[in-house]
Amino acid sequence: MSGAVIAARGAAPGQVQSLVRALHVLRAVAAAPDGLILRDVARGVGLPVSTAHRLLTTLESERFVRANPDTGAWTVGPEAFAVGQGFVRARDIAALARPRLRALMQRWSETASLYVEAEGGLVCVAQVESRQMMRAVARIGAVVGLHCTAAGKALLAALPAPERAAALATLDYPAHTARTLQDRAALAQALAETRARGWALDDEELVEGVRCAAAAILDHEGRPLAALSVSGPVGRVTPATLETLGAAVAATAAELSREMGWRGAAG
Repeated sequence: MSGAVIAARGAAPGQVQSLVRALHVLRAVAAAPDGLILRDVARGVGLPVSTAHRLLTTLESERFVRANPDTGAWTVGPEAFAVGQGFVRARDIAALARPRLRALMQRWSETASLYVEAEGGLVCVAQVESRQMMRAVARIGAVVGLHCTAAGKALLAALPAPERAAALATLDYPAHTARTLQDRAALAQALAETRARGWALDDEELVEGVRCAAAAILDHEGRPLAALSVSGPVGRVTPATLETLGAAVAATAAELSREMGWRGAAG
């Protein structure tokens, strides 16, 4: 039954049919604890056996599935596990961060958010909104740029120098406001300031009238896992309050880094 549903759905406009079919195949294999032989995979996704086999061997070449040489059953491979772990890490850090987000919002009366890197940008995965009438809000799941956000700068600044340089070389720098950093040199300078200060600043660079302070959360190896941010209208998040706000965000991010296993120096 599920195979008929999958087959009937096909690829929506704008989608790549072969990719959609491959994902259906991967989903079918993942749903079978003992694996599936080729014939059952094809039947489950409503495809010819030859097409299913071609998709399986392509997925196998990228280590997303593997075939048991004795039984012929296909099961998920290590790359599928690695991709799934990426989601688990994001989910776990979001659950861990939520009480801290709430505490930051209550202390500062501004929106506190958690971002992770995805698709060369940032995705907001958790947020506690300010109760103020005028407040900054990011849509959960929306992708925003690295160059124009405090969270993006925090993540970039926490990368090892060679990776940071490579990232800056490949980023696009679209302007969102008159204050958006629009070239590699300007962003590199901002990242140097971020590292020296211990927290990153978005000074009306993504949205006019909104300022944001952010700091990176590190994993057990000291690599940036996520970024914690507090954002609000410039009338309340003023230059006079930024230093204290940024330090509070950095201290909270350091606490979360320690909970994720990081034992090195902060910053």
